[in-house]
Amino acid sequence: MGSCSNARAGAVRNGGSSLLEILNVRVVGAGERVVVLSHGFGTDQSAWNRVLPYLQRDHRVVLYDHVCAGSVNPDHFDFRRYTTLDAYVEDLLTILDALGIDRCFFVGHSFSSMMGILASIRRPELFLKLILIGASPRFLNDEEYHGGFERDDFDKVFAAMESNYAAWVQGFAPLAVGADVPAAVQEFSRTLFNMRPDISLFVSRTVFSIDLRGVLGLVTTPCVVVQTAKDVSVPLSVGGYLRDHLGGHTTVEYLPVEGHLPHLSAPAALVHVLRRAIASP
Repeated sequence: MGSCSNARAGAVRNGGSSLLEILNVRVVGAGERVVVLSHGFGTDQSAWNRVLPYLQRDHRVVLYDHVCAGSVNPDHFDFRRYTTLDAYVEDLLTILDALGIDRCFFVGHSFSSMMGILASIRRPELFLKLILIGASPRFLNDEEYHGGFERDDFDKVFAAMESNYAAWVQGFAPLAVGADVPAAVQEFSRTLFNMRPDISLFVSRTVFSIDLRGVLGLVTTPCVVVQTAKDVSVPLSVGGYLRDHLGGHTTVEYLPVEGHLPHLSAPAALVHVLRRAIASP
């Protein structure tokens, strides 16, 4: 580990606990190929439970929780540090270095997809392929780009979260899941409720402020963009935008299912795509 990595490793000590402990890092399965599963906003690593059995049979799988997840002690969330995706990227790279992983397939959902993009720009040698589920470089519309939301939409979401978080969760969870899969709605609601409301709101503001369009061309890692047929958070046009603007060789896989969380609502369809993406060079 070089001096930069040593500095990063030293920076993650918090009251004697390492980042691996704080973020509940697990490595399961066996095999030469390493797959990192990075969950999206409102969930934790349990979101991968329905796809994990199909990957761990012949891959070494790394799972962890983001510091904002409800499964992590909220005292570890630093409102001064996690103002952009950069701090989350630092966490990811620190985990990979601490585990001695020098090559991996990265599977990211939603805002984790953007983290993977940034991490691959910083350390391209680490990543064999990025598999980006429900990815969006920018959620806000502008004159030449359709991200799916107007600024007024964001303001209404933030106001609803502030005024009555429980009511917002009850309305948002089925909308995000999209498909008529009550178990998936229940599971997403559970992990949303587990988040401390002020942290959830803070992270939402961070996610909705993202605009990575200007750096997509810097990506050299091959990418597979996975997009469902109907996603309330990510319009179909975004998949094509990513294909056309990511610098690495990029393909788009369209799943014939609805919703923003196919790993919860349609795991069998997603597993088929994941295994094919990991198997191919």
